[in-house]
Amino acid sequence: MFDVVTNLLAVFQFGWSDLLDVAIVAFLIYQFLSIIRHTRAVQMVMGGVLVVALYYASELVTLRTVNWLVGEMFGYAVFAAIVLFQNDIRRGLSLIGRDSLLRLVTRRAVTDQTIEEIVSAVSTLSVRKCGALVAIERDIGLRTYVDSGTLLDAKVNYDLLVSVFQPSSPLHDGAIIIQDNRISAATCFLPLTVDLQQAELGTRHRAAIGLTEESDAVALVVSEETGAISLAIDGEIEHSLDDVQLTYRLEALLQQTSLASRVRRKRRGET
Repeated sequence: MFDVVTNLLAVFQFGWSDLLDVAIVAFLIYQFLSIIRHTRAVQMVMGGVLVVALYYASELVTLRTVNWLVGEMFGYAVFAAIVLFQNDIRRGLSLIGRDSLLRLVTRRAVTDQTIEEIVSAVSTLSVRKCGALVAIERDIGLRTYVDSGTLLDAKVNYDLLVSVFQPSSPLHDGAIIIQDNRISAATCFLPLTVDLQQAELGTRHRAAIGLTEESDAVALVVSEETGAISLAIDGEIEHSLDDVQLTYRLEALLQQTSLASRVRRKRRGET
């Protein structure tokens, strides 16, 4: 097999360095498309492709004014893209900078007990219509937002989660951030999304979306008006989840062994 590949490369004058070059470029393109998927940057990329196509078309048919105008726009377009999509660029660089092998070794999976405590607390807050915002760290660190709040460093506990978000609690404003199965801080300030399509949502929901636009965290929101539970991930939000749906979503997103966990949970429910 190795000889066949070598002969083919020799016939087409295509060396191993060229093959590696193509593989790296393909990987970078794949990563780029994965990062911009479901983001506002998709429209920007499509617009850029159309502008480039217009530039070369104007050269082909000798449209000098159009060619000059589009060429002059290129330099300004780059700076405009950096300003408009700085959050997407920052998040993309964070995703590229992660080492997958190191992450699998060092990352602590969220335990069943932690998920049960979170779901139970969020469900109780939903029934009582107490507004709440819980952010759960995954691979991209949330230290910046932890430092903006009140440090707790406590075990994830149903009673603590419920008591923090009571209106009479001095810690009920802002978000709770959970890291490595522990509540790191409360009253944390999260970035609000600038997506105009989400402008009708409340501050908690916009903060949840904003955080997940800049990181890979999972954010849970309890509406103070309706008690509905929402889950935000990758800049998208899912509304009106019940206990079972929320549990399955958290297991799938937070646990490395989510399938085995769901099987165990199903067996416990059947017995």
